[in-house]
Amino acid sequence: MNESKKRVIMLADCQSFYASVEKAAHPEYKDKPLVVSGDPARRSGIILAACPLAKKYGVTTAERLGDALRKCPDLVVVRPRMAEYIRVSLHITEIYQSFTDLVEPYSIDEQHLDVTGSLRLFGSPEQIAQRIQNQVMQETGVYVRVGISDCKVLSKMACDLFAKKNPGGIFTLKREELPETLWPKPVHEMFMVGSRMTRHLYKMGIHTIGDLAQTPLPRLTKRWGVNGEVLWRIARGMDSSPVTPHSQLQQQKGVGHQMTLPRDYADWKELRVVLLELCEAVGRRCREKGLMGFVVSVGCQGADFDRPTGFSRQMKLSDPTNITDEIYDAACLLFQRHWNGLPVRKIGISLTDLRPDSLTQLTLFGDRDRKRNLERATDGIKSRFGETAILRASSLQAAGQAQDRSLRIGGHYK
Repeated sequence: MNESKKRVIMLADCQSFYASVEKAAHPEYKDKPLVVSGDPARRSGIILAACPLAKKYGVTTAERLGDALRKCPDLVVVRPRMAEYIRVSLHITEIYQSFTDLVEPYSIDEQHLDVTGSLRLFGSPEQIAQRIQNQVMQETGVYVRVGISDCKVLSKMACDLFAKKNPGGIFTLKREELPETLWPKPVHEMFMVGSRMTRHLYKMGIHTIGDLAQTPLPRLTKRWGVNGEVLWRIARGMDSSPVTPHSQLQQQKGVGHQMTLPRDYADWKELRVVLLELCEAVGRRCREKGLMGFVVSVGCQGADFDRPTGFSRQMKLSDPTNITDEIYDAACLLFQRHWNGLPVRKIGISLTDLRPDSLTQLTLFGDRDRKRNLERATDGIKSRFGETAILRASSLQAAGQAQDRSLRIGGHYK
């Protein structure tokens, strides 16, 4: 028997995670439609999570809060508390780890579990899933749906396509039954297939996951290269990747930071303030991780997503760096070279082609050692006393976002 068929892999997904955490914290909202979104006082922002009751009114994740309120005027709107969601997520991870030490986070509310070695201790896969559901609900108030199969990609689709629609919230997707269960599903429901790829597949006469699975591989690779093979393998449930604990701790390929601005920025004097704050955030994260990078990338977008504007460009430095000023100089050069002057609403900086900062290139000119020592000192102050304990003067201007961002995690209030 193929080794992958012996594995029992689960994908555990927390239903409407942010909203579920808020309902558990506020029992008075138990029977009310609730969403987590932006700033309730301003009635602005987008929906980050909607509880099942809100979804019955047609409220969806990522829609504008104003649109959601028009659908459901009695909607309870809660401001996000990212620190609390992270705490609950870590608690849920600990529960999973009480059943197996092979737990791999996929997102804040989804995790892969390999329970192959746990069957003799805890029973069948379905029994383990039920025990996980019960314990997570009892300790956190969050409802977990579980997809079960013999590999990660099939367990993900077992959860998304079947368990989420199953009253019990658990579904086992058996490999030998794929032609009857998975393959009749529309191809746009398959993992990794978005709206644009769906249109391309439709033009090829591929309408179901089974159509894709039975398409000759050379036809797909001729059209999309290795990506065509990836799609073909997903449709057939071919995935040998192991469940890897602590995969998020492996060395990164890049360190980036982006910011959605509170209004349009069209003045270079304002944009450079935000650029400097982003470069400082990227540089500090690199220094914390003991990394430096060769390639600086800059990107920006306008506010009108129907008529997108902006750019994304990169440049390679002569020496790797994690020094804020050096990242900033390159970012300014890229921005001024490629920005067309149109208003900017989102801006991002990243540093890639990373290597350990212990491999420092000696230079005859400049004062890099002094800059490194100064930034280590300011990093230490911020770590000990908070992000706003020491700020650049430019961040105190109206364009600066550093003080407001210090109150947030991942762009949302703590």
